[in-house]
Amino acid sequence: MRKANLTRNTNETKIYVEINLDGTGQSAIETGVGFFDHMLDQLARHSLIDIEVKATGDLHIDDHHTVEDVGIALGQALTQALGDKRGIRRYGNFHLAMDDAQIRCALDLSARPYLVWNMPFPTAKIGSFDTELVREFFQALATHGGITLHVDMIHGINSHHIAEAAFKAVARALREAVEPDPRRADAIPSTKGSL
Repeated sequence: MRKANLTRNTNETKIYVEINLDGTGQSAIETGVGFFDHMLDQLARHSLIDIEVKATGDLHIDDHHTVEDVGIALGQALTQALGDKRGIRRYGNFHLAMDDAQIRCALDLSARPYLVWNMPFPTAKIGSFDTELVREFFQALATHGGITLHVDMIHGINSHHIAEAAFKAVARALREAVEPDPRRADAIPSTKGSL
């Protein structure tokens, strides 16, 4: 029941996404953007959400549309897989260290999308990948996944480490938030009665 798949086709990208919230962190990622594939693999592995992404986009222009549209599709799939959010923990947070980088993430599957992004990358690129696209991905994921998402860099020198630590921290926080709450298995985690 906590699975979703969808196709998103535009003039700029063609994307297929499949997720299983109760997976083991398996991934099958093909976006044509090598560094981004690596980050999505980390997102799956550390959230324990099985993620499949097949994307083709206008990479002859740049990576922007592909990265953003994958974020949109993953956010929509997350919303679909969560349904009415009955029985989940809803909140998640994680403080993650990776070499020089220390990233803190807190999130709420609130259906009220909001991104707070305090991630000053020291370089504009990681190889050929624009570091500003890390924010674009999480903005799209938060907006279309209905996530209040806060990501803060405490320390960081190396842009690759900073980006990877951010994906891992969000993954671990997301893992906590989507997990079933054994003490409230039949309840929607909101005083409003809906999310």
